[in-house]
Amino acid sequence: MTNASVQSLADAMDLGSLLQEIRDRHGEFDLLAHWKQGEFHHDVVLRVHRFAPLPAPVLVVSTNCNGGVKEVLCLGDVPERYALWHHRCPGVPEFSGDLPPIAAQARTSHYFDPCELLATDARSELRPEFRERDVGGGWRPRCGQPGPALDATGEPGGARGSAPGETCS
Repeated sequence: MTNASVQSLADAMDLGSLLQEIRDRHGEFDLLAHWKQGEFHHDVVLRVHRFAPLPAPVLVVSTNCNGGVKEVLCLGDVPERYALWHHRCPGVPEFSGDLPPIAAQARTSHYFDPCELLATDARSELRPEFRERDVGGGWRPRCGQPGPALDATGEPGGARGSAPGETCS
C-alpha cells in the first residue's frame, strides 16, 4: 500500500514542508478539513488538483501537536472524521463508519499507535480540573476554562469556545 510519491510527501516530516512539496509538485490544493483529536493529534484533509503520480486526490495528513507528520493517507474520497478514527481504533464505541479505500499510506518516525492518545490515563498538559474527555478519548480544555483557545481579539489564553467558529459542547 506504499507509494513512492506519498512516502516522499511524508518524508518532508513537518506540515509546512509537506504543503510546500505539494505546491511544488502538484500545484494547487484545497484544504477540506482540520480535525483535532485530544490535545496532541491533528488530521489535515487536502484535495490535490493535479494529483498524478499520487494514486488518488485526497490526502489525510496526521500530525502531532508540533506539526510533525506522523502519517499520510491517500484516498479517492474524503473520509468522515469518525470513520477515520473507527479505522484506527475499531474498539472505541463513539467511532463508527466506513473509510473509503486507502490507495496508499506512509508513516514516519513520528508515528505511534494513535489509540494510545485516547486512553483514560493518556498524558495531558491540562490539569484534571481544567479538562474534559473528547469524543472517543483524549483531552480538551473544559468549557469556560483557560486554554489554547483564542480570545475575541485573537490573542491566546481565552476561554475555550471563544475562538471564532469554535463552540463548547
